Amino acid sequence: MEIRNIAIIAHVDHGKTTLTDALMRQTGMVEEGVSMDSNALELERGITIYSKNTSIFYKGSKINIVDTPGHSDFGSEVERVLRSIDTVLLVVDAQEGPMPQTRFVLKKSLELGLKPIVIINKIDKPAARPEVVHEMVLELFLELGANNEQIDFPTVYAVGREGVAMRNLNDERKNLTPLLDVILEKVPPANSSTWQVDELRAQPFNLAYDNFLGRLAIARIYEGKIKTGQDIWVKKPTGESYKGKITKLFTFEGIKRVESAEALAGDICMIAGLSEIYIGDTVSGQENFEPLPAINIDEPTISLNFLVNNSPFAGREGKFVTGRQIRERLERELEVNVGLKVDFGTSDYYTVYGRGELHIAILCENMRREGFELQVSQPKVILKEENGEKTEPFEEVLVDVPEEMSGSIISALTQRKAQLMDMKTENNQTRLTFEAPTRGLLGYRGEFVVATKGLGILSSRFTEFKPYVGVIEHHDVGSMISMEAGKCLAFSLDNLQQRGVLYAEPGDEVYAGQVIGNSSKGEDMYVNPTKGKQLTNMRASGSDEGIFLVPAWKLSIERAMEIMNEDEYIEITPQSVRLRKVYLTQQDRSKAQRKAV
Repeated sequence: MEIRNIAIIAHVDHGKTTLTDALMRQTGMVEEGVSMDSNALELERGITIYSKNTSIFYKGSKINIVDTPGHSDFGSEVERVLRSIDTVLLVVDAQEGPMPQTRFVLKKSLELGLKPIVIINKIDKPAARPEVVHEMVLELFLELGANNEQIDFPTVYAVGREGVAMRNLNDERKNLTPLLDVILEKVPPANSSTWQVDELRAQPFNLAYDNFLGRLAIARIYEGKIKTGQDIWVKKPTGESYKGKITKLFTFEGIKRVESAEALAGDICMIAGLSEIYIGDTVSGQENFEPLPAINIDEPTISLNFLVNNSPFAGREGKFVTGRQIRERLERELEVNVGLKVDFGTSDYYTVYGRGELHIAILCENMRREGFELQVSQPKVILKEENGEKTEPFEEVLVDVPEEMSGSIISALTQRKAQLMDMKTENNQTRLTFEAPTRGLLGYRGEFVVATKGLGILSSRFTEFKPYVGVIEHHDVGSMISMEAGKCLAFSLDNLQQRGVLYAEPGDEVYAGQVIGNSSKGEDMYVNPTKGKQLTNMRASGSDEGIFLVPAWKLSIERAMEIMNEDEYIEITPQSVRLRKVYLTQQDRSKAQRKAV
């Protein structure tokens, strides 16, 4: 049987997973309603977080498909997948056109010599402009230095949600058969010349973990075949090698993994039994062999500290609250999350390095759902020393806003040391391209939503480390800090809401040192949200007016990361996300400030 290996790549929310689900439904691999995004967080947020494998069968061929994340924080997932496949399906939204992550994934694909198939998706949108987007994609190919073969890309138009595709815009819309036919025509069979080779060579591009089988490696077999019970050698990119044994072997049918006795060259399989295996290692049946080229993974760009929760409410909601339990959970995460690094250097806290705020927030959200309690510090950008010069990470930022709002956005981002690289206006919509230090973007997304009244789109991707740009003036808001412990009362919150935005509602329990809101003056305020109305028998006109509270601005982990100050922690428990001062009492804070000076 011929095997073809493809990956679906695109910017976030351009329809990769919806298209993959439709392909699986048409080929009978899954029932209606089953999705590749099986993780609870993925379903809630409508984004892909982890790359996943599936396979479909069409006209006697097996097509292995890898669905990749579109968000730049999970770029490390995409990079390594591209090494294991033969062609990519580049999905582009028919209205938005190429976005930063489109450029990132396409650049990586072209550098590896892949010949993409372009799918212009969501052509049913009222503002869709497929012909214009096709030209924009062609310009992007030329800009990224594509060769003649790559520029001559086939284009398919699709509505992933309806499960239809066509080669020309005027063709009849039936199903996804035109796309499947293009895949068979344009993607070379992966195993046509290598399955007869006796020598096994395979390389893992993804990791998984099983409580019974331990670490699992998802690998592409390049030559020969692999069998259950086979003795193999693993060579690391550093040159070290060790011997191991395949205890179990799985291949993919639809989204199910099926235990197999053997797998042939060209296929993608899952291997158990090798506890030390890692992405980019080469697996072979012989001791002396030529390793496959290593897979490089981009470095993390931000860091923060994970601490044991020591607030007055510690231990009320969580099952796992000790430093040892947090450490074990982070060690388990390192088994599968290759974009993450952890320094277990001190016993007081663990420093976690990630690819962005969302990358870390997803980890924290998963941990709280599993019953963990912890605290995290403010995210900090990782600075490096290169040739005696201090450098920091920079990002390409793409902003789509109504034309009348573009001036305020340019002003706000240039204050944060961003440089405007390009500006285009079409149909009263302006697209701005900036180059900005990651430091300048930390905490800006929430501000951007307010500034554009929810009408703007902001997306960014890490580009490279560049020379440090100096101090960035952030407009830090002050915090409303509770002086008392107890339940918040509507009477006191009614007075406090005049002074800023509240994070707490009547009936919420708070403790001294907890941040219950921000103050519009920009300075910390000490307040008492538990103060009730004095009950006297005196009556005066106007003293019993109704209380009208603005709904509280409830904190999520990402929101809290954006608005927190340097001297604050986020307290994360299974049911709550709170902001608190590192030092809970005013006296301790004053002492710490004196020591810092």
